[in-house]
Amino acid sequence: MALKIINAVLILFAAYMGTKQGWAMLSGKSEMLEMFGKWNIGKQGVMILGFFTLLSVVLMVVPKTFVWGNFLMAAGILLIICFHLLDKNFKGVMAELPFFLMSLVIIYLQHPLAKAN
Repeated sequence: MALKIINAVLILFAAYMGTKQGWAMLSGKSEMLEMFGKWNIGKQGVMILGFFTLLSVVLMVVPKTFVWGNFLMAAGILLIICFHLLDKNFKGVMAELPFFLMSLVIIYLQHPLAKAN
């Protein structure tokens, strides 16, 4: 029971952060455009990434699409980690790594409302 509560809190935190970042990308906030701009990703590209980030949040909270949502979220974070590695920005990598690992832990613990097999 305690693991389900911990995982529910992790899912809510991931959903909050994903919504916050996804909305910032979708609405074209200057910080997001600046960060992705150094990797030659334009406004439309950032908006598309924002859409998929928000989509991953929606998929994550539904038990039947939970794994797909987390997979999509982890893939987006991994993409950003790879861009940071290309720039040799290890501080950026270290900032993203906990969120990537959190997605993997959430998948491992499974959705708290899913019926046990």
